[in-house]
Amino acid sequence: MKAELTAIIEAAPEGGFWAFCPEIPGANGQGETVDEARESLGAAVELILEDRRDDSMRGLPPDAIRSTLLVG
Repeated sequence: MKAELTAIIEAAPEGGFWAFCPEIPGANGQGETVDEARESLGAAVELILEDRRDDSMRGLPPDAIRSTLLVG
């Protein structure tokens, strides 16, 4: 799947970096380096989207149509 999201990364007052994604509320990450913070944020985004998908799929009728939607 191709999607482009925004990563906002800032220096943390206590050292290291923290990151968040404005398109995915609740997605944030942290790390000692910018790259670590970006990777942590990416993992958080994946977990949140997977959890939201799983949650929305519960209770769907058996005849619901499921297909892949490509964005971008």
